[in-house]
Amino acid sequence: MKALEVDNLKKTYRYGGKLVEAVRSVSLTLAAGEVLAFLGPNGAGKTTTIKMIAGLIRPDAGRVRIAGLDPHGNPQTLRLVGAVLEGNRNLYWRLSPEENLEYFGVLKGLNRAEVRRRGRVLLERFDLLAKRRTRVQALSRGMQQKLAIAVALIHQPKLLLLDEPTLGLDVEATQNVKALVKAIAQEGCAILLTTHQLNIAEELSDRVAIIQKGEIIASSPTRDLIRQFSGTAYTIEVEGELNASRVQALSEVGATVQAGKVIYTGSPEGLYLVLDVLNPLPLVQVKKDTPDLTEIFLKLVREESNA
Repeated sequence: MKALEVDNLKKTYRYGGKLVEAVRSVSLTLAAGEVLAFLGPNGAGKTTTIKMIAGLIRPDAGRVRIAGLDPHGNPQTLRLVGAVLEGNRNLYWRLSPEENLEYFGVLKGLNRAEVRRRGRVLLERFDLLAKRRTRVQALSRGMQQKLAIAVALIHQPKLLLLDEPTLGLDVEATQNVKALVKAIAQEGCAILLTTHQLNIAEELSDRVAIIQKGEIIASSPTRDLIRQFSGTAYTIEVEGELNASRVQALSEVGATVQAGKVIYTGSPEGLYLVLDVLNPLPLVQVKKDTPDLTEIFLKLVREESNA
């Protein structure tokens, strides 16, 4: 059974006397233990889709299933969902971590004894036990973010909605949160990740879905998507100068020299002919031209905007 199934979701709003299609035929699936990066520019329909998944607004058409249950027909389904909102909006800043966990745990239907047991486990795991009685507003930004994730996990949800988990964090806090996200997924929780930090999405996600103008324009495993847009250009850097005869030999096998580096565009097999010419010069690096997720995202969104 899938942790999340979204089939042909549609949502239309009336704005300024006109009908606006915010979401058009969006379909997604998410398996247990999988991280799906749900990406899109502002106004693409991402937030509306997430609100329909979370049961906050009803779709005009289509359906949502969380672990096989309908969040719109059965409100108890929402106990299977945890959410971390950008800006730590799922925390009460005048309460302590301990009090936040207890409050939200009871709100999710747990008894106090179970909440306290699970809360202590989470505080220990997230290295917050020493700060358990400190007001949230006095915690560091990184600690607040870890607490927000702990609060979202107090009832052991099947699906975690994770919005901008590392925004505004320093390097160390970012690394801590990324490690937590990976561990949570490995334990079987499905994670729907939304972020404008595409390097974070690339590192954490198993799959990517990109939405533009209310429609999914790309959906595939993250590595496959990057491989699909990878070129066949190689940059080779060597120690020492390239003399005229070697530059000529490189030209004959289809390579050029630019700013002291060898550029080869061709088949992987032909690369070895280039390396033969360079032998025995010490190699510094051989790098394939591989785009990152940011480049791919911008390319797809611009193409769709111009379509």
